[in-house]
Amino acid sequence: MSGLAQRLWELAGLGDAVALVRLGQASVALAGGGRIVLIDPFFSPHPDRLVSPPLDPMELDAVDLVLVTHEHWDHLDGPTCAAIARVSPASFVCPEPIVDQLAAAGVPRERVRGVRPGTRYDFAGVAIRPIAAKHGLHASDAYTFGTVEGVPRFLGYVVELAGVRLYHAGDTIVYEGLEEAVRAERPDVALLPINGRDWYRERLDIVGNCDVREAAQLAAAIGAELVVPLHYDMFAANLADPGEFVRFVHERRLPVSVLVLPVGQPAILHPARAIGR
Repeated sequence: MSGLAQRLWELAGLGDAVALVRLGQASVALAGGGRIVLIDPFFSPHPDRLVSPPLDPMELDAVDLVLVTHEHWDHLDGPTCAAIARVSPASFVCPEPIVDQLAAAGVPRERVRGVRPGTRYDFAGVAIRPIAAKHGLHASDAYTFGTVEGVPRFLGYVVELAGVRLYHAGDTIVYEGLEEAVRAERPDVALLPINGRDWYRERLDIVGNCDVREAAQLAAAIGAELVVPLHYDMFAANLADPGEFVRFVHERRLPVSVLVLPVGQPAILHPARAIGR
């Protein structure tokens, strides 16, 4: 077991705090309360990766829950998910319309649960509230919820673990009603993409997300105490500057703290607002 995989197993023993580990792109690990949760784990090799996979998925035999936000291959990494399913007892959660895709990737169908917004779920002792995301499979169909029979195929998740509530937005732009939906869940921490979108990248069929300014203002609007930028480091054609994000928050005096996390370095988060919830 590598140092990071071992460290996640140790951090899962935290009883009153959560360790947050950024793993590159939109991938994060949460450990605490006796659980390890992965969101959009992307550990497969790719010739254009600028961030090496921080661990081997075959080492992740203690994972309890894997959350997938949507079907793009840097979020639904089929080989990584299949490897985790082989070595761990993890349950897998994804938007209802892509359950078959996750099963086809090699995750046993009985361990895959499709979810939709408007319902609260509990998996392996971890509370989950899906939040619709606005994205697109291709630039030609962006930006929509990608609904299939009324159910969004793009999601973010509010996750509550060991008393800490985190919102991982997945890939999304800001849309009417997003602030209200997330603020109602009272997240302590927001994990938001900052890579933005533009005509030139969309000509390459790169569907974008919130930019630096939108993500910063969204974090403040939902009442998060802390925001961690994501989705800015993996591919040369789709980068952003987390320093610009920090500067915008500072210059606008937004009421939120920013944490720019190095890949693989845990941050320990305590449930500061547990009293009076």
